[in-house]
Amino acid sequence: MLVPILLVCVFLLAWANGANDNFKGVATLYGSNTTTYRKALIWATGATLAGSLVSVVFASRLVSAFRGKGLVPEEFLGPGLLVAVAGAAAVTILLATFLGMPTSTTHALTGALVGAGLAAAGKAGVGWQALGTKFARPLLLSPVLSIGLTAIVYIGFRVARRRLGVEKETCVCVAEGQLVPLGSAAMSGVSQMAQTVPMEFGVGKLDECVERYSGRVLGIHAQGAVDIVHYLSAGAVCFARAVNDTPKIAALLFGVVALGGAASVPVLGAVAVAMAAGGWLHSRGVAENMSKHITDLNTGQGLTANLITAVLVLSASRVGLPVSTTHVSCGAIFGIGLVNGKREWATIGKIAATWLTTLPLGFGLGFGLYSALV
Repeated sequence: MLVPILLVCVFLLAWANGANDNFKGVATLYGSNTTTYRKALIWATGATLAGSLVSVVFASRLVSAFRGKGLVPEEFLGPGLLVAVAGAAAVTILLATFLGMPTSTTHALTGALVGAGLAAAGKAGVGWQALGTKFARPLLLSPVLSIGLTAIVYIGFRVARRRLGVEKETCVCVAEGQLVPLGSAAMSGVSQMAQTVPMEFGVGKLDECVERYSGRVLGIHAQGAVDIVHYLSAGAVCFARAVNDTPKIAALLFGVVALGGAASVPVLGAVAVAMAAGGWLHSRGVAENMSKHITDLNTGQGLTANLITAVLVLSASRVGLPVSTTHVSCGAIFGIGLVNGKREWATIGKIAATWLTTLPLGFGLGFGLYSALV
């Protein structure tokens, strides 16, 4: 009876994970006005599906970690405990998504595992050492590392840009619903555009427009190169997140359902589809807060944040460390805010509060659900 319930809970968790996490890799594309919300979402969905499928061979260590191996005694890793873990984590992530707050599936799962493990095995039955070394340490370190690395790397990129003679362009803001930049080469065409498309004209402040880069590096137009690498890095973040998260969710099924190595492919595929669907339909609230309400971003800053996020998350997946993509990606954007001096503390405070409550909420729900089920 519990196995069908477990299936429902796992796929609900995958849906919630996609809704809260899928857009995080492309948040800087949207936040820097490099592209629209819809185009960013399409790119995120495709990269997420690809990463989920690759995870079947690339991140197998995470499967063992989130089956509870080493954290909860083997004899307690049955359907009841895993239903409690999946259900508690799903409710935790869905609540954060409803509030539009980016949070950590890793934290929700970890809290739920500990809570359900305590309810099942008692205090002595939880592997506290494994909790500290395999879970707590990388989860605490990842945002700090992300903030510091992003700030340092961005300062280095800025110095290099100036030495190469690549400067920011000023612009005239042309509004048709929103402000978009118009470079000097296009100024002569403004009057022709006005004859065919109703527009409002006005000189805007630079920070109200999309900052662009002028000049060439090795014969390549600087802005074009930044945009291409920005798109690629955003795709890499989504890919890396899916590689890191899909096994965590699918792992909840592997200990209960009789699965061989070949059967893991359709399970991971089904989880991937649920993640993609959740992200496609319910990403908007988290997207707006991450992209627009932490700090102002230009394309170079967005590129830097994405590069750091992709490197950290993909490296963690390779060595089996369950870092939070949320903490890494938000930390990278926080790092940019430290450098550019533009920070919205109200949003940052809400995100921090969500992070602080995710693990205890998962813990309480996991403990309560297991106690109710078993």
